[in-house]
Amino acid sequence: MNQHGNQRQDLICISHLRWDFVWQRPQQLLSRLARHYRVLFVEEPVTDTNIDKPYLETYPDHTPDAQPVTIVRLHYPSTDHYWIGHNDPRTQPDGERLLLDYMAREEIHRPVLWLYTPVAAPFVQVIQPELLIYDVMDELAAFKDAPMELKLADRQLLAQADLVFTGGASLYRARQPYHHNIHLFPSGVDIEHFARADREAFALPADIAHIASPRLGYFGVIDERMDRTLLAHLAAAHPEWNLVMLGPVIKIAPEDLPQAPNLHYPGMKDYNELPAYLAHFDVALVPFAMNEATRYLSPTKTLEYLAAHKPVVSVPIPDIVELYGDFVRIGHTPAEFTAHVEAALATSATERAARRPQETELLARYTWDNIAEQMYQLIDNGYTHKTSATPHVVPSVLAQV
Repeated sequence: MNQHGNQRQDLICISHLRWDFVWQRPQQLLSRLARHYRVLFVEEPVTDTNIDKPYLETYPDHTPDAQPVTIVRLHYPSTDHYWIGHNDPRTQPDGERLLLDYMAREEIHRPVLWLYTPVAAPFVQVIQPELLIYDVMDELAAFKDAPMELKLADRQLLAQADLVFTGGASLYRARQPYHHNIHLFPSGVDIEHFARADREAFALPADIAHIASPRLGYFGVIDERMDRTLLAHLAAAHPEWNLVMLGPVIKIAPEDLPQAPNLHYPGMKDYNELPAYLAHFDVALVPFAMNEATRYLSPTKTLEYLAAHKPVVSVPIPDIVELYGDFVRIGHTPAEFTAHVEAALATSATERAARRPQETELLARYTWDNIAEQMYQLIDNGYTHKTSATPHVVPSVLAQV
């Protein structure tokens, strides 16, 4: 039942990410919000040279222990390259018609509209939502090949939105002057999922069975934000260390990644497989380059590593330093980063056990369940106060920055 006493309210999310890509913020939140809403997840369009007319594909994703989310994928007959976030109905009227036809068949009227990219703002006029939410999870304008107009589109969407969430403290501060009802929700963690790496005796996965310890591990997207110089330095400084870099390689050529006998790229792994790999990391890494593209990062993997009680070494990403600096070793240079890995490997079992209660307390503040429930309360409040003369702001528990 929704706040009006009827069947579950509809929520449509327009995203620049694929649902079956790396399992991250959109999937974590929307699979939980599906307990309260009928959720449609509209992906960035697929272009296909083998079709002569557009069509819409839908399928349910049955996430364990959660209500299903319906995935909506628009296919266009085109050879055009879509930059991440190019999901604009003005340039694809056939796609607009297909989506509206689907909504009519499913009796979806005035839903909650949740946007992850400002380029999708034209959907506001198409869908006519009852409430508009903008969840800022990345500084998309800083990504490689980002459209020049993205910053302006971001400001325009901030002006339209009823409710704004941000995925990190840096993103929050950058947008706080532009919206009266903005809330900080940094990356969360599914504690039980990643704690399995600590509690269960996982066999060494077959594709890394030949890789000896000590293993320095990373999982996530491998793209232009990776500090390739740092990876090469780590591999050269300690040939006896093995770097295991799990994840899809996108927006850079695989051959542009540093190569060494102790550098390994096993590829993308399913979310459910990650604990088995994490269990065999001796040290977990956050090896991003420090530049404009990473200035606003709040990497989800940091808490996922800590849920397995792994020692973590990171570059000085501002959000990591601010939120988790007491739990993560911070290396400002390749040499300092290497020294922190050396120290992490030398840490005794007694020292590691002593830090567990503090890690557990930290993790409890940032669970995806708690974040999704706080968001739900804010959305529900948004209906009540949308027409109020004076904006009513409910501060997030996490928004103490």
